[in-house]
Amino acid sequence: MFGWRSAPIRYIDRLTSNSFEPAHAAPFDATRGTKLQLLLHARKDFLSIWREDDFRSKIDSIQLLGRKIVLVNSPEFIREVVVKRHENYQRKSPQMRRALEVLLGDGLFISDGETWKNRRALVSDIVHMNRVPSFGPIMQTTAQELVQRWETLPAGRTINVLHEMAGLTAEIIARSVFGNDLGKDRADAVTDSFTKYQSLIDSINLAYFIGFDNGLPVMKTPSLRSSVRKIHGIVDKVVEDHLAGRGDHHSMVDLLIRRRQRNPELKLDVIALRNEAATIFMAGHETTAATLTWAWYLLSRAHWVEKALHQEIDRVCGDRVPTMDDVPRLELCKAVIEETLRLYPPVPILARQNMKADRLGDIDIPAQSLILMVPWLLHRTPELFEDPHLFKPERFMNGRKPIPYSYIPFASGPRVCPGLHFGLTEAVLCLAILARNFRVVVPDGHVAIPGARLTLRPQDGLPATLERRA
Repeated sequence: MFGWRSAPIRYIDRLTSNSFEPAHAAPFDATRGTKLQLLLHARKDFLSIWREDDFRSKIDSIQLLGRKIVLVNSPEFIREVVVKRHENYQRKSPQMRRALEVLLGDGLFISDGETWKNRRALVSDIVHMNRVPSFGPIMQTTAQELVQRWETLPAGRTINVLHEMAGLTAEIIARSVFGNDLGKDRADAVTDSFTKYQSLIDSINLAYFIGFDNGLPVMKTPSLRSSVRKIHGIVDKVVEDHLAGRGDHHSMVDLLIRRRQRNPELKLDVIALRNEAATIFMAGHETTAATLTWAWYLLSRAHWVEKALHQEIDRVCGDRVPTMDDVPRLELCKAVIEETLRLYPPVPILARQNMKADRLGDIDIPAQSLILMVPWLLHRTPELFEDPHLFKPERFMNGRKPIPYSYIPFASGPRVCPGLHFGLTEAVLCLAILARNFRVVVPDGHVAIPGARLTLRPQDGLPATLERRA
């Protein structure tokens, strides 16, 4: 399985005239050190602890202190975990639950059992793919507002693309979920607070490995409390406005409130409403912001793809702003987003905790073990994807699709992200609107080092300048 990296991390970033291998840590070439050292290193950089052999379609295990860890990197066994034996593996890992419970309470993303069953159908209905077209005008208008703001920036001004995309997606999700303009100040406050929150969270939770089956709660430092308080304050105000009748009657929160009134057995009190609204909001804006940021990085390097993308947008949309109706014809735009999600899945680690002892393949799995499905590894497995480290959007074009359960950027099975269609459509439409007007130019030589905390972002953001398209 994985091993200890004692040497400095080396990042690979290779560009030729017609191929691009974007930034990723090289497989470690040292095996010295203890398992405890491995665990401590994973707290700092989870994506650099993998050996070359880990990028194979297989199932493997390791005993780490008092806990068994099972790496499931095979479509066959991923299907077993997320579909066929879902009831036993439905629970998110203690690491993820503890890391997010301070912010999301018992929200759908980290809940299980009856709470998950009740809320899943509710949230899925609200963000169902059939509702997505109704949010198209919001996505289009908000992206076009960013175009107009970018047009006012002085030539050569450096921007942080991650911050720009987070502000954009926060505003879109605010208008969709809450029916209210968030405003730049509050959007920035949410973005900055969640960035701070991620930096303060211990995503490993050492207590789990020394015997605490549910880990231990995170330490609520003053900085952590401040970040949560700012986010909750914004979400609470909007929920309260809706309860008082001041909300938009077409927003997602209004749908939640009306369902609460029709179905009191769901027990959606004000706290539960806040938790679900916060879950939809945080998951909805953060993952799409990260995806768009990585897409700009990839396009800035792979100029042949960027050129073809501009040609597609011009051909499909002419001299008008792309709309929701154009999305099905923007095949390359969608392929760029799908390939971005393959290389840089927003949640690079999907971890579960089995309720009962089980056996997968030839591996016995005690109850309360840690089951790791790692899209970062799975999506870069040579048996599943040709040239797995290269940026090749064409692998998603002309009807080509990955092997089932080999491509899981939104998870899979009953716990697949309910906002999948919303997020994918949003990313494609925003990419088309912004790329129609601008090239996002990342400085030559800049390596966008991937950093995995709760989500996968470029470490320290992504600096770039904007170049107007004629």
